[in-house]
Amino acid sequence: MAEESTRLRLRQLTAEDYPALARLMDQVYHDIGGAWPEDTIKALIRIFPEGQLVIDDNDELVAAALTIKVDYDRFSNPHRYEDLITDDKIRSHSRKGDALYGLDVFVDPEYRGYRLGRRLYEARKELCRDENLRAILAGGRLPGYKNHADKMSVTEYIAQVESRSIYDPILTFQLSNGFDVKRLLTKYLPEDESSRGYATLLEWDNILYQPEEDGEWPRRATVRIGVVQRRMRAARSVEDLLGQVEFFVDSLSDYRADFAVLPEFFSAPLMGLKPELNSVEAVRYLASFTDEVRDAMADMAVSYNINIIGGSMPVEENGRMYNVAYLMRRDGSVEEQRKIHITPHERKDWAIQGGNELRIFDTDAGRIGILICYDVEFPELGRLLAEQGMEILFVPFWTDTKNGYLRVRHCAQARAIENECYVAISGSIGNLPRVDNVDIQYAQSAVFSPSDFYFPHDGIISESVPNTEMLLFADVDLEKLKLLHSEGSVTNLRDRRGDLYDLTWKGLRALD
Repeated sequence: MAEESTRLRLRQLTAEDYPALARLMDQVYHDIGGAWPEDTIKALIRIFPEGQLVIDDNDELVAAALTIKVDYDRFSNPHRYEDLITDDKIRSHSRKGDALYGLDVFVDPEYRGYRLGRRLYEARKELCRDENLRAILAGGRLPGYKNHADKMSVTEYIAQVESRSIYDPILTFQLSNGFDVKRLLTKYLPEDESSRGYATLLEWDNILYQPEEDGEWPRRATVRIGVVQRRMRAARSVEDLLGQVEFFVDSLSDYRADFAVLPEFFSAPLMGLKPELNSVEAVRYLASFTDEVRDAMADMAVSYNINIIGGSMPVEENGRMYNVAYLMRRDGSVEEQRKIHITPHERKDWAIQGGNELRIFDTDAGRIGILICYDVEFPELGRLLAEQGMEILFVPFWTDTKNGYLRVRHCAQARAIENECYVAISGSIGNLPRVDNVDIQYAQSAVFSPSDFYFPHDGIISESVPNTEMLLFADVDLEKLKLLHSEGSVTNLRDRRGDLYDLTWKGLRALD
C-alpha cells in the first residue's frame, strides 16, 4: 500500500462488493471457515442496508462491518452465534429491534494501524443514535486465550485484559471503543479453538436513547433559560410589584423561554410600604404577601406558558420564618425549595431559620434543582442533586458587595463542573433606601456550563452587564450533558471513588 496515495471512503456495502468482501474474509478468517456465502451477504444488504458498512481505498475494499437489529432483552442474555446467523439463514434480525448486534468487523491486515476498525465502530454508534436504539451488542471472541488457557481460567484472562496486563486483539480493541463486558458466553462459536469456544458479551449503551414513553413530559433537547437581573425599585402596592414581575415574565415568554428565573427576595420592595418597622417586623410583614404573590405568579406561569423559578420570598410557619423559592410550572403545579443554610445576616437581622428538605424537580424542560444563594456555597447539596439526575441548577441570589457576589459566582461555576450540569444565577441590583437593612445590591447574572469541548471554553454560556437591569437568555443542550457523562475529557461523576467515600442525606425528606 502506497501511503501517499491513500484515499479512504466509508460507504454502504453493495451486492457487487461480494467478490472483494469474500477475498478479505478468506484472508482474515482462514482459521474459522473464511467467507460467508454470497446469499447470506446479499440477504444482509436486503434486510438492513444501513448496517452493512465498508471502507475502500481507491475503490479497493479494505474493511467491513456487518450488523443486524435485534431485541435487546433476548440478546443481552446468553446465546450462541448460531442463534443470530448460520451459513444459510439470518435468524434474528428484527425490523422493530431496539438494539444493534455487531456480527463482525474485519480489516485488511495491511491496513491495520490506520484505525479503520475504530472508524467503523464510530459509524455504528452514529447509526445507533440515529435510529434511537438503546445499545450495541456484540459477541467478542478471545483469540489470545489460547496462549494462557493452561495457566488461568477464562474469567481470570478477561480480568487481566481489562486491567491491561494482557493484550487480546479483539477484547482490548472492544474495550478501547467504549464497550463493557456484560457476561461470559460459552460455546458461542465452538469451532473457534483459539478462544476455546468462549466469547464475551459486550455492550455499548446509547446514552441518547429515548424510549417511546419516558415519564410525564416529552423529552426536550434544547432548553431556553430566561434570567431576570432586576433593579430594586419602590412598590406602591402588591399590585404594583406584580405588574413589575409580569412585565419581565411577559418579555421572557415573547422570546419563548422555557424558564423565567427571578432573584432572591425579589418581593423586598413591599417592606417599604411600612418603613417604620424594624428589620424583624418588616420581614414578617413581607411574608404576609407571599401567598398572594405566589398564587399570582402561578397564574402567570400558565398564562404565559413558562416555568417560573420565583426567586425567593419569606414564609412564616408556626411562628418561624423561612426563605422559600417556589417552582411554578406552566401546567399549573407549584412546589417549593426552602433555603437550608442561613447567613449570619439573615439569622441576626430577620430571624430566619433553615429548611430541612432538599428537592429534585421534574419539569417539561429537564430535571432541575434550586439552591438559594448561600446554599450553592455548600458542594454537598449540588452533589446530592446531581446523584438524582439534575440537569439544570437554578440559584436565585442577593448580594450587596462584589466579593459576596464572587463567592456565589465561583461556587456556582464549581457546581457546574463537578456535577456536569448547567447553572443559572439570578440577582438584584440597586437599593431600597426606605427599607431597614437592605443595602445596595451587586449582581452580574449568568448561565454557566461544564468545562469541556462540548461547551464554551470558559464555561460561560451567557452573562449580564454588571449592575444593569436586563434580561438574559441562554439556550442549553441537555443532550450534551449525556455525552459529557459518558465521553467527556474527564467524567467527574463517573470517576468518583465510591469505595472510599460517600454522601448521605439525613434530612426530613429523602431525595426522590
